[in-house]
Amino acid sequence: MAEREIHDHWFREAKRKGYRSRAAFKLMQIDDRRGVLKKGDQVLDLGCAPGSWLQVIAARVGKKGRAWGIDLQDVAKGLPENVTALLGNAENPDGAGVPAGLLFDVILSDMMPSTTGSRDTDHFRSVRVCELAMDLCPQWLKPNGTLVMKVLEGSAMPQLLAEAGVRFDKVKPFKPEASRKESTEIFIIAHGYRGPPQGEPDEVAAATGPPAVPEGW
Repeated sequence: MAEREIHDHWFREAKRKGYRSRAAFKLMQIDDRRGVLKKGDQVLDLGCAPGSWLQVIAARVGKKGRAWGIDLQDVAKGLPENVTALLGNAENPDGAGVPAGLLFDVILSDMMPSTTGSRDTDHFRSVRVCELAMDLCPQWLKPNGTLVMKVLEGSAMPQLLAEAGVRFDKVKPFKPEASRKESTEIFIIAHGYRGPPQGEPDEVAAATGPPAVPEGW
């Protein structure tokens, strides 16, 4: 185990309180500051392994709410009763077993592609994952719903925020205290889903200019 994990405050707190990873505190801080989760909500957690966000969701939506998680890893064992953890590809919720026609109050994405060590490459790959999360919203997110997604900071951030801004009423980036100081990860919190934009390329281009093209992409 890496020394920084042994001595990391949030890692120790997760162990002490029974969370599966320190990431639980990131979601709690996001919710405390931005009001993402409400009692009775139906919530979809994309890339839910190891399951710590599902633990937080289950507690905050209460018995009348439900947390649905999708991951290529099996995380179902030992989770609260109001959690459904499915084995499958987060890009295809119905293929993973999410009931057709179910709409969510909140979609969460803590997904991150494997890092390469190249800051630019990793940034653009993380942006692509966020775009995949936004692509799911027309089918799975309720009108006025909320999307939370993780991205690595970089040059495409303004464009990504603009793309979210034409779909949602309010979009803000937020870095939880529980994120490591050296990490470039940041979470985009988008409230008030309006649906897929009409004439999206023109609207986004007007807001951001030509899209950035990652070197070697």
